[in-house]
Amino acid sequence: MRKKVFHPYGPIYNKDSKIMFVGTIASVKSREHGYPYSSPHNRFWRILEKIFNEKIIDHKKFLLKHNIALWDSIKSCEIRGSSDASIKNIEVNELWEVTNNSKVKQVFTNGKKAYEIYQKYIYPKTNIPAICLPSTSPAHASKRLDDLIEDYKIVLEYL
Repeated sequence: MRKKVFHPYGPIYNKDSKIMFVGTIASVKSREHGYPYSSPHNRFWRILEKIFNEKIIDHKKFLLKHNIALWDSIKSCEIRGSSDASIKNIEVNELWEVTNNSKVKQVFTNGKKAYEIYQKYIYPKTNIPAICLPSTSPAHASKRLDDLIEDYKIVLEYL
């Protein structure tokens, strides 16, 4: 059964942010813990640690230090658990507020659903292209961590 959920936190960025990672909506674990990609099985933070060769202690400080913005495309929706495939009745976050107040020139989506939502609802307002990266979600764990790390290294070209 789908449940109406609301995104629990705002964007992470500052005026110097050059790229932005965009997901769909915070997972059940992320909503519980109050920060992005906080499920121990999500590989997002491990990937960033590897490509930047740095242990992440404070997620927000790490992102800002590396000029990375992070937010999700959905402000509210109906969803079953954390399943992107079940998302219905979307209201989007105003990501253009981030892009209008930063140096973001490239968006990277975390998975296909985030890319679809970005392209349909947000790109027309930002005119900033998005590159779809593979999902780091445990629901898509068929892709090896080393392969994801290789895929995500593209972000270094834009920083």
